[in-house]
Parts: sequence; C-alpha cells; structure tokens
Amino acid sequence: MNILLIGSRGFIGSHLLKYFRKMNHVVWHADVVVDYKADQSYLLIDPSNANFKPLFEKQKYDICINCSGAASVPDSIKNPLRDFQLNIVNVFAMLDAIRTYQPKCKFINFSSAAVYGNPKSLPIKEESDLLPLSPYGKHKFISEQICREFYDNFGISTCSLRVFSAYGEGLFKQLFWDVFKKSQSENIIELYGTGNETRDFIYINDLVSVVDLVCHNGLFVGDSINVACGIGSKINDVISIFLGNFNREIHVSYAGKNREGDPLYWQANIDIIESMGFRAKYTLEEGLKNYFLWASSQSVN
Repeated sequence: MNILLIGSRGFIGSHLLKYFRKMNHVVWHADVVVDYKADQSYLLIDPSNANFKPLFEKQKYDICINCSGAASVPDSIKNPLRDFQLNIVNVFAMLDAIRTYQPKCKFINFSSAAVYGNPKSLPIKEESDLLPLSPYGKHKFISEQICREFYDNFGISTCSLRVFSAYGEGLFKQLFWDVFKKSQSENIIELYGTGNETRDFIYINDLVSVVDLVCHNGLFVGDSINVACGIGSKINDVISIFLGNFNREIHVSYAGKNREGDPLYWQANIDIIESMGFRAKYTLEEGLKNYFLWASSQSVN
C-alpha cells in the first residue's frame, strides 16, 4: 500500500510509521516539525496555516491516516479555539483535499472515547449515546460527523477510531508519565479522583495492530470503531502494577476530586475489532514494564 501518515512525529503516528515501513509499505509522512535530516518522504505542514492540498496534488495514496490534532482534555478547556482548529477544521481540510484530488483514497481519522463522556451502561458500544464532557470530546464527535458527511455526500471512504486509554513508549504525558515524573523527586504522589475510576487501556503495539486490521478489513462507510482491550481496570489497581516496577516504595494518595472533563468509568465493547481478528498480545503488566523501562531511559526534568 501507499500510505500517508499525517502527524507522524506524534506518539501514535511515530509507531505507525515504524510499523508500516517494517511491513514494507510505501509510507509518506507529514507533520509540523522542521527536520533538516528527514528523507524525501517527509512532508512539512505549516502549523500556522495548514494547507493539505499539496500533499495530495502529485503523490497518490491508497490510504491516509490522520494521527494529528490536539489530544488533551485540559488544554481543550483552556484553549478551545486551538482544539477546534486542530480537531475539526484540519480534518475538514484534509477530506476536502482528498475529495478534490484523490477521491479513491481511504481516510482513517483518530477520534477518542471522550465522545462517550459518562456512559449510561458498560461495556460501551459504538451505538451508545454520545455525551462528551469537554470541548475535546465534542470536537472529536464533530470530526466524526465530518467523516460521515464526506462519505454520505461525496463517496469518500472514511472511518473514525475511538481510541480509549492508549499508552506506551514515546508518550510524554498522561497518567503513567505523570506518575513516573513525580516519582523522581517524591515518595508520596497525589492523583486526581478516588482511584476507583476505570479505564480501558491499550498498549501502543496492540493499537498499531488494530489500525493495520482496519486498513485491510474496515468497511469505510463513515463508521466509528472502538479501539481498546475490552477490560475496565481501576486506576488504583493499574497504578499499583506500574509502581511494582520501581526499586523503592512509593505511596499514592487521591484527591477525591475528578479533573474537569474526565469521565468516571470506561470499558469498551470491542466486538467489531475482534471480528477483524484482533486479540491483545500485551497484558498491562507487560506493557507497563516496557513503558517503565523506556521512561527510565529518558531525561526527566
């Protein structure tokens, strides 16, 4: 396949780039980061005025995977306009460029489980009510509607991936990085919530395998698909697993108050990706050990 990865310097994008190249696909990749050592397959995007049409004018792709965009609930509350631009306007611009120059190119858009908010029941199915709690979740929901719009009105093959709690090497933010960073100078760490909240974690290597399965087996009819392991894990239990990798005792306390925009309980129904052949290869213990070893190799300030 000829693949275009937009957002290739980010957490998920960088892993997809390595994977698809290892699988001997022809991969072009684009991001806003200036890199004077990059090869000719790297395409620079102007962060101040993103124009995606040049990406599609000359080079042909079988599939475009959008891994770009904002990915922070707190930031979306502080700067909703930026989140709107990156998660809505840019998605529309990408699809319009595909419509204009390469209408046969398939499009995968990374959405988020944040579109569900606090679900009425578990596990969460793709047809569950969408009740986003934050600008980030609402903007991801709108991006899914845009993908459906381009399928319904212009016949562009689109699909949105509702990623739950992804983690792994290269992720310099969110829960495990926060705990690791604090642990470098503290023996008592305070986290939001009560510790009884649940998340459905998926290790980055498993997530990459889902994307590969969707590329080959997805319907691409403007649909949305859950990307998770199908297991609801308590934050307190997961943190205990993670801290088991440290060579000293670290205590965790919980503030009892949830961060604005954060849901309480998540567990995904993953029937769709399982029907494509997905089986998680990594347990939380394995994934978190890999993450700990990677984090330990980084310079933490």
